[in-house]
Amino acid sequence: MERKQREVIEARSRVPLEVLRDRISELGRPRNFFRAVVDAPPQDRTRIIAEIKQRSPSGGVLRPDFDPVSIARKYHDAGAAAISCLTDEADFGGRLEHIHQIRDAVPLPVLRKDFIVDPYQIWEARSAGADAVLLIAECLPERDIIDFQILATELGMTTLLEVHDVESLYRAINHVGFPHPGYSLLGINNRDLRTMTTDLSHTLRMVDLVEDRRILVSESGITSRADLARLREHGVRIALIGEHLMRQPDPGEALRLLMAA
Repeated sequence: MERKQREVIEARSRVPLEVLRDRISELGRPRNFFRAVVDAPPQDRTRIIAEIKQRSPSGGVLRPDFDPVSIARKYHDAGAAAISCLTDEADFGGRLEHIHQIRDAVPLPVLRKDFIVDPYQIWEARSAGADAVLLIAECLPERDIIDFQILATELGMTTLLEVHDVESLYRAINHVGFPHPGYSLLGINNRDLRTMTTDLSHTLRMVDLVEDRRILVSESGITSRADLARLREHGVRIALIGEHLMRQPDPGEALRLLMAA
């Protein structure tokens, strides 16, 4: 988080906020990320947010032959509902420009997945073509969660508000759907960011605390059709899957097998 604060200062010096505003004014409307994963039929199937990343702190290099555009096309062909694009370079090998490259190649909405600590990054995300942004409740005070959601909604973007701890869920759940219910998703991260251990049952233990499960996204640790079926049994029909897909020889075929009836 401290590194991100430094990166924001450097980014502001290179590209002032006024430049980002001008870029955004030349863009069309964002694609509707919320509708793509919540309202898209069929309702009895899991909608997959397929993730693109070259490496991760827990898994190391996942894909030496990293081509985000090629992977995005394979995800689209396999039936992904949306794409999550890592833009953190130091730990995940991502770059902000990958978002525009992906959006130019496929019609799916794209989430900027990064450690958002400053409103500048939300302007930056939209100017890069992002349709949604990730907000991590464990990393943000409550006032920032509210302010960032308002800004993202004003820019037409969906927010995925992610929690891991029960305490964070209690703190964040009242803000899901604010300021507009059609722009807000709640994610439960099955990976404990302190220990990097992953347990799919974490979502299942917390799901009863969530009244509207239509907006619930289970993240991390999903590797099989059986995992998706377990989530659906508990009313969870949106899943974000990254590391499992990125490790496969053909990420698109791996996604297609996961989604097969």
